[in-house]
Amino acid sequence: MKILLDAPFNSLSLGNVSYNVCRELFEKGHDVAVWPTSNNVNIDAYNATEEFKLKFKEAIDKRFDFLSKEIPVIKIWHLNGSEDRKNAKQYLYTFYECNEPTDIERRLCNSQEKTIFSSSFAANQFDAEYIPLGFDKDFYKTNKTYLSNVTHFGLMGKFEKRKHTGKIIQQWIKKYGNNNKYQLTCCVNNPFFKDEEMSHIINATLNGERYTNVNILPYLKTNQEVNELLNAIDIDLTGLSGGEGWNLPAFNATCLGKWSVVLNATSHKDWANKDNAILVEPDGEISCEDGKFFQKGSMFNQGTFYTWSEESFNKAMEEAEDKARQTNTEGQKLADKFTYSKTVDAILAHISKEN
Repeated sequence: MKILLDAPFNSLSLGNVSYNVCRELFEKGHDVAVWPTSNNVNIDAYNATEEFKLKFKEAIDKRFDFLSKEIPVIKIWHLNGSEDRKNAKQYLYTFYECNEPTDIERRLCNSQEKTIFSSSFAANQFDAEYIPLGFDKDFYKTNKTYLSNVTHFGLMGKFEKRKHTGKIIQQWIKKYGNNNKYQLTCCVNNPFFKDEEMSHIINATLNGERYTNVNILPYLKTNQEVNELLNAIDIDLTGLSGGEGWNLPAFNATCLGKWSVVLNATSHKDWANKDNAILVEPDGEISCEDGKFFQKGSMFNQGTFYTWSEESFNKAMEEAEDKARQTNTEGQKLADKFTYSKTVDAILAHISKEN
């Protein structure tokens, strides 16, 4: 099948998804042209083979040849910006974290040949299709010993109100701060903040203090570095995010046999359950407005995010301590249940059905 893949190829989450979808399309033998969403093309973050790099370059070079009303486009992007299309038949694979779709968002969703969301939570709000993401097969168990006699917690993802980044860190140091039986490693750099902004945010979150058992890592540039971090921790806290389109860090950690503390809401409900995660029930909702990424009254991203209580957080930490040395065998099964091969097959099935 001829496919034009219109997608971002960078070291962020969307870039990771795009790389995995592109790799599967190549491996399945499809004739693929690639139109990068921006000029900032960077696949150095991924364990790309020389064969992939060659095919990828060839796919970019022939992108203009695939401008045709007969050739379907798989676009990986947000609803905001999905109006920018190359060909008539555009299949949008997108992500949505809020819960009050605006009229503009619904129009954009309905204007596509088909809109497919990465979570059933999002798809249900738009009466659209749902196809889950998959486990990134570049990740693997290192079987190394990292910190002995320490319960090691990890937090990944861009620092955002939506993800409760500041709240998680503050609740953790309130319970474990300077107790060296416990360690928290945070990789929470947000590239959309300037360096001085990011430093100020971290300093304010830590109340201007230094904790002997809290590590703030710089941005991890490669999948290999991320894999080391996921292997090094015992417990992932990224799953406490209040609104997600899938939550790759928490999901990938779970697939590697780690335990993730997961808010039982939004996309998490598609893959996390009481057997493979430490579930925390939401205790309310907060406005999605954060003055930076989510603006009140905007044409996009309106509504609320789910939140949790200090009591439920502490209870989850105690359960996490009990499970920290146990391999999450139920979590490991997710790596076979959710694969990018299945993701791509499901997207292509929609395209084949309608062409």
